[in-house]
Amino acid sequence: MNSLTANTQNNMSQTIERTALTQLVTNEQYARKVLPFMKGDYFADKTERIVFEEITKFVDKYNKIPTQTSLEIEVSGRKDLNEEEFKKIVAVIQTLESTDVDFDWLVNTTEQFCKDKAVYNAIVEGISIIDGKDKQRGPDAIPSILTDALAVGFDNRVGHDYLDDADERFDYYHTIEEKIPFDLEFFNRITKGGLPPKTLNIALAGTGVGKSLFMCHMAANCLSMGKNVLYITLEMAEERIAERIDANLMNISMEDLHDLPKQMYDNKIAKIIKSTSGKLIVKEYPTASAHTGHFRGLIKELAIKKSFSPDILFIDYLNICASTRFRGQNNVNSYMYVKAIAEELRGLAVETNVPIMSATQTTRSGFTSTDVGLEDTSESFALPATADLMFALISNEELDELNQIAVKQLKNRYNDLTVNKRFVIGIDRTKMQLFDIKLEEQNDLVDSNQTEFAEPVFDTTDFGEDWKG
Repeated sequence: MNSLTANTQNNMSQTIERTALTQLVTNEQYARKVLPFMKGDYFADKTERIVFEEITKFVDKYNKIPTQTSLEIEVSGRKDLNEEEFKKIVAVIQTLESTDVDFDWLVNTTEQFCKDKAVYNAIVEGISIIDGKDKQRGPDAIPSILTDALAVGFDNRVGHDYLDDADERFDYYHTIEEKIPFDLEFFNRITKGGLPPKTLNIALAGTGVGKSLFMCHMAANCLSMGKNVLYITLEMAEERIAERIDANLMNISMEDLHDLPKQMYDNKIAKIIKSTSGKLIVKEYPTASAHTGHFRGLIKELAIKKSFSPDILFIDYLNICASTRFRGQNNVNSYMYVKAIAEELRGLAVETNVPIMSATQTTRSGFTSTDVGLEDTSESFALPATADLMFALISNEELDELNQIAVKQLKNRYNDLTVNKRFVIGIDRTKMQLFDIKLEEQNDLVDSNQTEFAEPVFDTTDFGEDWKG
């Protein structure tokens, strides 16, 4: 960065700082919006930093913004200032005259200013730790410092007011939520149309049953629908995942895929490209080496380098992720470790506003069971508590002969768990594909209370017949 650019940026920063101070003493709406999120160390100039401190103290004490006169009086009472410093502060206060500024622009600019300053301060703090100047903290503290800085933002919402926000709630009920649909009928039934954003969804299965196949099939389907798909693998190589998705989308067995002539292969790839507006990124990490911090960094890097923002995220699979809270399982039991991973993944889903699809292993007893339950979740019974949707994939000799796998709902926040609790789907392991089967083939497995959706009947009394006032 040349000196001219640096000087320009410094001047802009000073202008923003002075504008913020002015609005803090002349615009109460602005002050109440931004004060909870601003810090004194965001102001580079000591004089302006002191003015900000006095504004903050005044608002905290009197619950209103100060006038210039009251600020001068408050500053005059400070014992840590010499005569020259006092005069400089008073001079700054006297420049804080009311000006007309677009409110939304002002808030957005202030928010960006706070974010930039927080990141800058975090970097300086990190360098101080690396240089050994901070005797209280080691390098392990740096990721947390940077994460906190990157999370800086304005959020004044204090929650949903049940009575005052009734209209907002009604609009929510009648807003069609954007979901990632399945290409499998019964999965759309049990999720009411697909996976909503900000959710964690988990497939439970034994080794070789079809966890990765399920996710590869779903990833291929999402790409076909024009969605941006990020597939993170901690078990198989990137090329192996891509190979499975090739077989799925090209409708060709994995064995035949290797014998496919280059021209035919190129034609099939061209057809896939033409048929979708989405992208699929497959990223491999060594087993147990990556956690949500790595995934978050990858998403940001993809946004910068490829202008790629995922619509859905696949994690293959949950149990072999690392945790940001623990360095390994040496000092913590598996229950707490896997629980932490699940909670961190769901937090990432909320942060990125996308659904996450992952998987977990069954216990040894669950692997041989034809009726897998929550008790068969490997390592941590806490997973079902964290997941929004959890289902088991079940295979046995009879189902294998029919080219089917059974699905059993274990946890469902989207729909009634008792409806369509069990069903079967077709599977073609050679082409890495799943498919719907004829409804009559579900008769022995689907719950007896399977019903079609009926028109609702509404109680028109004030509070409902069972209301007890």
